[in-house]
Amino acid sequence: MSGIKEYILGKSADLKVEVIKLRRHFHSYPELSYEETETSQFICNWLQNNEIAFRKGIAGTGIIGMIKGKTQGKKVIALRAEMDALPITERNKTEYSSLIPGKMHACGHDAHLAMLLGTTKLLNSIRDQFGGTVLLIFQPGEEKSPGGARLVIESGELENPKPDIVIAQHILPELETGKVGYKAGRYMASCDEIYITVTGKGGHAALPGLTTDQIYIASNLVIRLKNRMLAQQTLNKIPTVLGIGRISGEGATNIIPENVYISGTFRTFDEKWRAEGLALVRTVSAETAQEFGVKIDVNIAEGYPVLFNDENLTSKAIEFSEELLGKNKIETYDIRMSSDDFSFYSALAPSLYFRIGIRKKDTEMLKLHTPDFDIDEDGLETGVANLSWLVYNFLLSED
Repeated sequence: MSGIKEYILGKSADLKVEVIKLRRHFHSYPELSYEETETSQFICNWLQNNEIAFRKGIAGTGIIGMIKGKTQGKKVIALRAEMDALPITERNKTEYSSLIPGKMHACGHDAHLAMLLGTTKLLNSIRDQFGGTVLLIFQPGEEKSPGGARLVIESGELENPKPDIVIAQHILPELETGKVGYKAGRYMASCDEIYITVTGKGGHAALPGLTTDQIYIASNLVIRLKNRMLAQQTLNKIPTVLGIGRISGEGATNIIPENVYISGTFRTFDEKWRAEGLALVRTVSAETAQEFGVKIDVNIAEGYPVLFNDENLTSKAIEFSEELLGKNKIETYDIRMSSDDFSFYSALAPSLYFRIGIRKKDTEMLKLHTPDFDIDEDGLETGVANLSWLVYNFLLSED
């Protein structure tokens, strides 16, 4: 097939209506992490109808499809898209708004699924033009620890065949439609969940001598943790966030509660400091408990490691995308404090995680993880074309 670049651009345009329809279906029927039963069945039916081989029931609801090239080649490239939605009630009123109260695709996973299915159809149509194998990972539970990526890897289903490269794309509201964005090396932070319980003597607020003031102690603990983390961040010069998202004490105007609950997240870009920072949370909590004569329990839910983009893959991907879309359509980025369980795949094989623009030019950015989030669906065409082009070129490259 001559003019493969032109074919990929043309085929992506031809698939646009179908990909938009797929995205709208997923958006209308969101399912939360590890509950993606109907989403999984829909994808299995689609793969079967398009004669794509697949295995299901991986890490629960996960699916791995497979396209085998017809020419010589042994390289294996895995492509990942996430299936889960968020526990958010959508405010948008569109023909494809969420039909499930309290659940919404507010992070773009609906778009990722649709683009991967579109890419699947495109690559399957040109499999006589490449060798090797393309694995299609439809992954559960990206939004919730321990992370579906970790569970997919631990299932052993990526051992035969084992990927030489793993790729994922993620929409970015800041990025204009038609553009793609890359960052080599460290890109996204590690992420761990912190749950702290302060337990002491509750009682009448007017009788402080008979109680320990758990609200005050919890507030004091938060300030101490923040200050100690800031001091270490300044010393280490490593970007770090300790975010406290919840302090809850079920008291009243005249009742001191026995228990106060603190929840937060710890994020950074260095695995050694990550371990030290989490240990510091325990140390400061123990010191505070001893000082105030209360019990403080710390529970840390291990989350996702630092997301690292292979520098060689990223450099080549930028060159390939520039050839397909033009240099003016390629952006490069700095590190980002958000996290993604795609980071687990970088321990399995060299990995690449990049961005797809979904904001119409000169329009307001709609933020991820909000009830008003939506996308410019024209960006889906770029996502299908770019991902297909990257896979084709990586399969043909010698390293």
